[in-house]
Amino acid sequence: MGLLSKRAQSIQQLQQSIEIFACPLCKQQMTMSDEGKMSCPSNHSFDVAKQGYIYLLSRPIQSMYSKELFESRHEVIQSGIYDNVQQVIAGEINVQHPIILDTGCGEGSHLHRICQKLEGAMGIGVDISKEGIMAAAKFYEDQLWCVGDLANSPYNEASFDCILNILSPANYEEFKRLLKPGGKVIKVVPQENYLKELRVQAFADSEKENYTNEQTVARFKASFNNVDVKRVTYTIPLKPNLVQKLLEMTPMGWHIEQKENIDLQHITIDLDILIGMR
Repeated sequence: MGLLSKRAQSIQQLQQSIEIFACPLCKQQMTMSDEGKMSCPSNHSFDVAKQGYIYLLSRPIQSMYSKELFESRHEVIQSGIYDNVQQVIAGEINVQHPIILDTGCGEGSHLHRICQKLEGAMGIGVDISKEGIMAAAKFYEDQLWCVGDLANSPYNEASFDCILNILSPANYEEFKRLLKPGGKVIKVVPQENYLKELRVQAFADSEKENYTNEQTVARFKASFNNVDVKRVTYTIPLKPNLVQKLLEMTPMGWHIEQKENIDLQHITIDLDILIGMR
């Protein structure tokens, strides 16, 4: 027997995890057929794509992010510049065989690399960007990838041991609904020196040269109990071929007209990891 196609493998994974999924239209429990159709008792149905992801949006949403952006992000993350951050996150997930939801997962590299560090972890990535989820399904077969919107979530309550929210917008009320009792939300936000070398060259002497995350941290602390904040900061060499990729993947780079003039020999990663309990 030959290897399973990406679609067939995803169908099997979804069948094994179907209790997590709720219809985004009516919130009823879903079932998963052998043919790859996820449906609810009201006959709302969604098909697993041939690339191995499932589209669970209740209405089309236009994303500003392109295929090229996600491919650049994949190369940058796969280079290892976020390894220390991913290691700290994995160390905070201390349950056996955790079920992890990555919200705003993009092309999936953070979730994949974190799951690799955890025995028996099951990762589910969700993003409103079809381009991002298509890239995730292309790069990583071991996780489940869903095009979905947390404002109209396709998951049942109390389904996840951990919710990741890495450099992405949050929906704290939905996070609390989706977490198991005692579960954790782990949110990653920039600190003042994040990508400072790029910020200095691109926005010297402007208000964008400086950054503060105080409001974001305060809102997180108001939303969860037993909040811990861990700062991870280091400077790492940046390979020349990754400079333009970094500019393509970060919103800072979008506003730079003469990208070829940016010269980065190294880059600073400076992030706060916020850990909150339900």
